[in-house]
Amino acid sequence: MKNPQATIRDLALKLNISISTVSRALRNAPDVNPETKKAVLELAKQLHYEPNRVAQSLRIKKTNTIGVVVPEIAMHFFSSVISGIQEYSAKHDYSIMICQSMESLRTEKSNIHMLVSNRVDGLLISLSSQTKNVEHLEHLIAKQIPIVLFDRITSDLDVSKVVVDDHNGAFKGVEHLIKTGCKRIAFIGGPDSLYVSDQRLRGYRDAIRNYNIAFDEELVIHCKDLHTDPTEATHKLLDLPQRPDAIFCMNDPVAILAMQVLKEKGIRIPDEISLVGFTNEPVSQFIEPSLTTIAQPAYQMGQTAAKLFIQQLDNKQEFKPITKVLPTELIIRNTTRKL
Repeated sequence: MKNPQATIRDLALKLNISISTVSRALRNAPDVNPETKKAVLELAKQLHYEPNRVAQSLRIKKTNTIGVVVPEIAMHFFSSVISGIQEYSAKHDYSIMICQSMESLRTEKSNIHMLVSNRVDGLLISLSSQTKNVEHLEHLIAKQIPIVLFDRITSDLDVSKVVVDDHNGAFKGVEHLIKTGCKRIAFIGGPDSLYVSDQRLRGYRDAIRNYNIAFDEELVIHCKDLHTDPTEATHKLLDLPQRPDAIFCMNDPVAILAMQVLKEKGIRIPDEISLVGFTNEPVSQFIEPSLTTIAQPAYQMGQTAAKLFIQQLDNKQEFKPITKVLPTELIIRNTTRKL
């Protein structure tokens, strides 16, 4: 049978001092006799005393815990974001609770309800692909619960946000395809309501317009389910009377699904059809051919989101929401032709 966990009362009884004195000693309060403080700390160490975080949080109305909701932890991008959040938060004495929505609005709402019920100090959220109505977040904002959105954001909420320059990243990717000789470039995106998909489509359209290529609606396909629909979308593009000579994809997993279809059809990459992804997932450099992609600073995004969140907590009265836009980088590999 395990020994019960030591409490402040246990320390006070053993040292024959008041509970309040023990509490102040553990907080390193200046009004405690140094010898008493030393005795309290030594006994606390000897008894493996751990402070009751629940009791502390009820007293100070703060848990030093941040709730994090992402669409899918399995994606390297989001796991890297979480690493950035974790490191920055830990340096500032915060812990994190992580949930994944699995691209479901219902699960996103359930996650958020659970985190708020567990008294997190606020939330860092990347919205699911199903999230169009953000009324569930508006209720939290009305209760003055701090929220920072990252990557998957919405313009409907006046909160701090961290994004990459999706528009410019897409522009660079499509521009590279054009410079390598591609003229009929398709776009496989996510739901048209998804911020990142919309911004990348805008970059795609601006790039082809900038190079005087006519926009062709049949070359643009939106996928509701990014795990399965890209395969069907690629087949649809290949069945067109005039095939595309390049496909710009919403992200690397979509590009990899498109690549599988092209290989099954015996289409040579990049000689017949070029491919560009977005994210720079680790697998993109090891597949054959290696994937040209747009790299985005996921770890930095996590750190920035955590920093904005903690700044908001520390300056609630004076804090004003801001949006941080991080740069992207074109990574040229073997799914695009040589310049």
